[in-house]
Amino acid sequence: MRIGIFGTGMVGSTIGNKLVSLGHEVRMGSRTANNEKAVAWAQAAGAKASQGTFADAASFGELVFNCTQGAGSLDALKAAGAENLKGKILIDISNPLDFSKGMPPSLFAGNTDSLGELAQAALPDTRVIKTLNTVTAELMVNPGKLAGGDHHMFISGNDAGAKATVTEFLKSQFGWKNVVDLGDITTARGTESYLPLWIRLWGSLKTAEFNIKIVR
Repeated sequence: MRIGIFGTGMVGSTIGNKLVSLGHEVRMGSRTANNEKAVAWAQAAGAKASQGTFADAASFGELVFNCTQGAGSLDALKAAGAENLKGKILIDISNPLDFSKGMPPSLFAGNTDSLGELAQAALPDTRVIKTLNTVTAELMVNPGKLAGGDHHMFISGNDAGAKATVTEFLKSQFGWKNVVDLGDITTARGTESYLPLWIRLWGSLKTAEFNIKIVR
């Protein structure tokens, strides 16, 4: 499968490396076609990896991941181009973290909207799916690192077919055993609003390798 990734940071690189290792062709997009981090990643990842602009990655991918920092996500999606993403599934991993006043960050969305909703509003012809934003990058692609993968991932989105496709992708490609469908894209408010607690747990536990397990 051809997959586009927006973002050159830890999340984008981790997901890109995993996808290339599984045999997918991956193009990492950023503001410029020759972004140093993207070029270095593509060279290190091998023949199935390439880099370009956000628009290049959007047009290339049959499936697209948004791994940009929340503050720049909407600008990245605009640069990617609505036409390049029309009809496609966009897996949105971004979180609305505001670092303008230092640590810990606050949220610039969450009470009456979410970054997932804002992305869907900006791209009405794209099937936006919110998931993977509640764990650190390594666990996104390797949930089995914790308790055999016996913990939970959440998914939000308006399109039932797209959610089913992404759920199967998470299970077959990344190894997630438990995926909970929260409902439409407005439910992304819940997972994004979890981040302030996640950050404080990170500080308390002194590790980012933890997740939620639902016990009924």
